[in-house]
Amino acid sequence: MEHAAKVRTCFWFEKKGHEAAKEYVALVPDSRIEAVRENGQPDDPMIVEFTLAGAPMMILTAGLGFELTPAASISILTEDQEETDRLWNALIANGGEPGRCGWVVDRFGVSWQVVPKRMPDLLASDDPAVVGRVSETMMQMGKIDIAALEKAAKEPAHE
Repeated sequence: MEHAAKVRTCFWFEKKGHEAAKEYVALVPDSRIEAVRENGQPDDPMIVEFTLAGAPMMILTAGLGFELTPAASISILTEDQEETDRLWNALIANGGEPGRCGWVVDRFGVSWQVVPKRMPDLLASDDPAVVGRVSETMMQMGKIDIAALEKAAKEPAHE
């Protein structure tokens, strides 16, 4: 048996691991399912190895035992507002839950951080006032709004 990656992030699912992996690879470009290892249940295989935008991942569908938490999440860097909106909307569809500051929990219970590339750029400013305004604006958001962050970066706080 050949293994494509030495290290993978693994998520423990109670059920529907294969369904989740298929949805994730359809959602994110440069993604694919690499291996499916059944455990006598072809409709819900035990192990699904996949690559998500070049990052090796694995879902272990092993029933009860552990719950997914935001302590382990998938952080996805988006190119622009269109991609941010597309991913955010897809992840909250069919029972996902929006969170704050770009966080979302999908319908399978996996936490994601949907982060436009522009946000960490603005937060890395040499100007502490810009960082403060951008941070404060971001803390008020669910889905990240790049235009609002840009506006906060440019406008000094009103006194």
